Amino acid sequence: MTPRHLLTALIVVSLWGMNFVVIKIGLRGIPPFLMGALRFILVAFPAILFLPRPKVPAKLLIAYALTISLGQFAFLFSAMAVGMPAGLSSLVLQAQAFFTVGISALVFGDKLRASNLAGMVIASIGLILLGSASIASSAGQVTLMGFMLTICAAFSWACGNVINKKIGPTAVLSLVSWSALVPIVPFILLSLWFEGSALILSSLRNMSLPSALTIVYLALAATLIGYTLWGRLLSSLATHLVAPLTLMVPVIGLTAAWILLGEALKPLQITGAAIVMAGLLVNVFVTRLWSALRRCFD
Repeated sequence: MTPRHLLTALIVVSLWGMNFVVIKIGLRGIPPFLMGALRFILVAFPAILFLPRPKVPAKLLIAYALTISLGQFAFLFSAMAVGMPAGLSSLVLQAQAFFTVGISALVFGDKLRASNLAGMVIASIGLILLGSASIASSAGQVTLMGFMLTICAAFSWACGNVINKKIGPTAVLSLVSWSALVPIVPFILLSLWFEGSALILSSLRNMSLPSALTIVYLALAATLIGYTLWGRLLSSLATHLVAPLTLMVPVIGLTAAWILLGEALKPLQITGAAIVMAGLLVNVFVTRLWSALRRCFD
């Protein structure tokens, strides 16, 4: 991995780390499915008027959009709407790293190292603790629902990562922009079904400046810039190297949520969060450290 790759990853994780605070603020004035529709309308237009359609089979383009766009954000926005804290969402969503590695092993035959398996086990223990903390919270049912929806979002993201890898090198900005057409109608239908036309019209008529800026950030910064850079990393590097790079997202997300939203974790949640981070670190660094030590003693 070159310094350029590392700088690209730093930009992505910074944009995505702040993403969760922005979503939480936006949900104060916009219901989750309407937010998803507005986000992808702005991602698609006017970009597709200037960008050529990517040279990607239609079935892969649709699969990519249904997983990494519709599935991930329908689950994530809903999770945060029913009480999942912004900082904790940023952490739990990183289960995508392990889902991605596991699915890639099944689809592409990528070799799983002992450190990958150890990291998955450690992180799973942390996620179980986080789930237990959700059940034990004062708003147990709502928070547990949010936790499970975030896990579903992580799985959807991982499926999208694998499809992205299957697509291979392509014009990533075109891929992100054109694929944004796919989730717009499903999000609108979901919004009509669950949120209702009255709430949709009221949200649009009374949209505040913070809510409008939320849509702009989600569409331009988090999606067009973030996913374009992320797609380039996935296309140029091995999946098991790229997926865990997002371990910095929850660090930024938890810190930003604490500073800007006043979110504080309970002791059991802090323990679970620390164990999840330990699992991510094991997955990323143990193999490299072991290889470095072997070279020193050879």
